[in-house]
Amino acid sequence: MASRLFTLPPLATLLVLFLGLSLVPSIHAIKFALQPFRFPPNKCIWNSAHNGALVIVTANVSPGDNQRIDIEIVDSSPQKNVYLSKRDINAETRLAITTHADGEVGVCFKNFLHKDISSEKATKMSRIIDLDVDIGAEAVDYNAIANQESLSGLETEMRKLEGLVKEIVDEMGYLKKREERFADTNISTQQRVQNFAWFTLASLTALGVWQIFHLRSFFRRKYLID
Repeated sequence: MASRLFTLPPLATLLVLFLGLSLVPSIHAIKFALQPFRFPPNKCIWNSAHNGALVIVTANVSPGDNQRIDIEIVDSSPQKNVYLSKRDINAETRLAITTHADGEVGVCFKNFLHKDISSEKATKMSRIIDLDVDIGAEAVDYNAIANQESLSGLETEMRKLEGLVKEIVDEMGYLKKREERFADTNISTQQRVQNFAWFTLASLTALGVWQIFHLRSFFRRKYLID
């Protein structure tokens, strides 16, 4: 008796795929302590993002006397874009930006120490920062979209899946561009190495011919050869 394979309908397959993707844990949340300094260094948390991606930054800062937390959002592009900068953030702060280039987006913090506090006391001081960064489809409020467009639960889930698929397509396009750029760099480097090899060969040949004529002239002056 031949066995029959069980196959899911297309819609159910999409739902299973979405549920599987939704179980993937987020890696954009982090919690850390930031010590104050008179001239504090930047403490930056970096995440990859594509051009035109929506980025939602939620920073929850614990209380701390005589300390001032400043936040700045930048990227790693050649232009070094600074999207926003905010001084003295407290409690929960929610910020939103749209990226202008492919690369990494950095959320940078500085903890400034009040001038009346000594450096010895500062070693025992810090403020806890609970940071959550949502990028792309993770940053979209689909509940608000569902209420605005009167979408059903299934339509909302399909809209989420559409956003995830778009991110995958964008990621594949970005990787393709990087592969093409690396291939162009490889070809250019190979051509330069080949040109340098030909130049070296021509230089050695010319030097050898010059040495032959120079030695013949020297030996003739010494009457060693005719």
